[in-house]
Amino acid sequence: MTHRIGTRDEWRTARAALLGREKQLTRLNDELAQERQALPWVPVEKEYVFDSPDGPVTLAELFGGRSQLIVQHLMFGPDDERACASCSSIADGVNGPHEHLEHHDVAFVAISRAPLEKLEEYKAKQGWSFRWVSSHDTGFNFDFGVSGTDEHPNREYNLAPVTGVQTGEWPGMSAFALEDGVVHHVYSAHSRGIDAIWGVYPWLDRSAKGRRDETYWHRRRHEFAEVPA
Repeated sequence: MTHRIGTRDEWRTARAALLGREKQLTRLNDELAQERQALPWVPVEKEYVFDSPDGPVTLAELFGGRSQLIVQHLMFGPDDERACASCSSIADGVNGPHEHLEHHDVAFVAISRAPLEKLEEYKAKQGWSFRWVSSHDTGFNFDFGVSGTDEHPNREYNLAPVTGVQTGEWPGMSAFALEDGVVHHVYSAHSRGIDAIWGVYPWLDRSAKGRRDETYWHRRRHEFAEVPA
């Protein structure tokens, strides 16, 4: 046993002090949410056309009649055989809740560079119901800083320059708004900025031992039977 052992009264005193700090964080999160919504909207001038199970779709059509769109940049490159395990964990957390978003005027879609047939096969294996489209033949991922190739190296990630020639896929999310027929980019988050929408982490942050990220523990759901807990 390595953790401090205390009485119930000691626990209540310590928990009350922590609760005060949690309330401060809640209020700060509210303020940050307002600041996010106050960011300037940037018109998206390029016409992106994605591969979907229903045929080619534009970025505007991904809104599905709604005024807002959230995109998960799900790491799955053209040469990959499966999606990133961490991104898959994030996607698990929005599978189901995406229906609540869609009934609150917010469309949700995952976008990856892998060909559509790979996305469809993996989606079925994971049991996901949200929309997932391929940006394989577009510059979408490069323009939003989540993919790099020798021809299109990623020079910046999370608003900071990257060292050397960076190729591959990176995680993130982006938010868009549709107004008067114009799509606007309103927000993006990368790296630790997506922790808050990673469904498993808020639960682990409240568990006895926390995240335990010293080793890479993430697994795809269909692999759970193959790997000891």
